Amino acid sequence: MMKDLYAIIRKPVITERTTYLKEKYNKIIFEVDVRANKSDIKKAIERLFNVAVIKVNTTNINGKVKRFGRGFGKRSDRKKAIITLKKGDKIGLLEGI
Repeated sequence: MMKDLYAIIRKPVITERTTYLKEKYNKIIFEVDVRANKSDIKKAIERLFNVAVIKVNTTNINGKVKRFGRGFGKRSDRKKAIITLKKGDKIGLLEGI
């Protein structure tokens, strides 16, 4: 179990698709720590933003191999969490985006 709430939630993902999901289905997408599990993510969102979380879906994204000059490197792996909020709940930080 991870301790620090701010280490679990990294940043919100803001794209056209995430804006549509927020407006239509009340789902918010965050980039989270790759070691965090669903229960850690749920607790962190509920405590940080004071909302009720109904469901948490996660997806792991492997970093791509990219070329840097002559050599090759790898981008870091990421994890996204799709948070379904209770109807009527909103995260004020993301409103108006």
